[in-house]
Amino acid sequence: MPPFTPTHPIPPKWLRGGNRETLYAKTLARSAPAYRRELIPDSFGADLVAYDFYDAPNAQAPCIVQLHGLEGSSRSHYAVELAHAAHTHGWHSVTAHFRSCGGVSARRMYHSGDTPELAHMLAQLAQRYATLYVVGVSLGGNVLAKYLGEQGNAALPRAAATVSTPFNLTASAQALQHGIPYLLYTPYFLHTLLKKVPASPRPIRSLGAFDDAYTAPMHGYTDRFDYYHRASSQPHLKNIAIPTLLINAQNDPFYPATYLPQPRDISPSVQLLQPQHGGHAGFVSGSGRGHLRWLPQTLLAWFDQFEAA
Repeated sequence: MPPFTPTHPIPPKWLRGGNRETLYAKTLARSAPAYRRELIPDSFGADLVAYDFYDAPNAQAPCIVQLHGLEGSSRSHYAVELAHAAHTHGWHSVTAHFRSCGGVSARRMYHSGDTPELAHMLAQLAQRYATLYVVGVSLGGNVLAKYLGEQGNAALPRAAATVSTPFNLTASAQALQHGIPYLLYTPYFLHTLLKKVPASPRPIRSLGAFDDAYTAPMHGYTDRFDYYHRASSQPHLKNIAIPTLLINAQNDPFYPATYLPQPRDISPSVQLLQPQHGGHAGFVSGSGRGHLRWLPQTLLAWFDQFEAA
């Protein structure tokens, strides 16, 4: 297929810098649409997980499946914007929440490499919609890219896209372990994560400590380093067989640009889009206060190619 060459996001002149773009994007969030929620059993049949649907008038329209980031939900700014854009486009959309997210408690947690759960989620949705397009953001993007590489031609989506994905989890963990990213983002994530697990005898002050104390042992990993190594999607990018767009800003504070995928790291089915600006899932563009339309417009343009084919 020909290369996909969309425009790049250009933020307002006053808004420059990965952290600023990341944080400011949240202030532009619109109200969430009137989702239709269903609670569907997880792959173990033990916990219920939330699927928030925004239905299109045409029952036969394609469906965009959204996979959120760490402690995200259907009300995250990027999920809301894409849901509105998909609806205007005449398509269905659904945010498939990971276990314990979206305000639904669960006995099991979720993690960055849980591809069996994603396979289960997509299988449920493939029974309802003839065409699935899937978008994974941050943690959701890592799970999606890993799933696509593992499944190859058996992957269920017609096409996919990842946004602000930390393909190398060790590199991302290191970036969030120190300095300004540690100060800005760690308290935000730990505030909700720690409410979902039993109290620790030792203080948990970093995501690495959380992964050592909870994520790794709960999901069969030796420690956080084993978890980061085995759950990372980076080694699977060469095995992706369906058309997949990987969107990463070069100024993402969660993932240093030196670790972004290069052409040698990906399969012929994968295309890279690495604009200079965007922060982590921010992608503010325009003048004045700016707007969040660049990302959903780019994603819809990517998927539209496969409707016309």
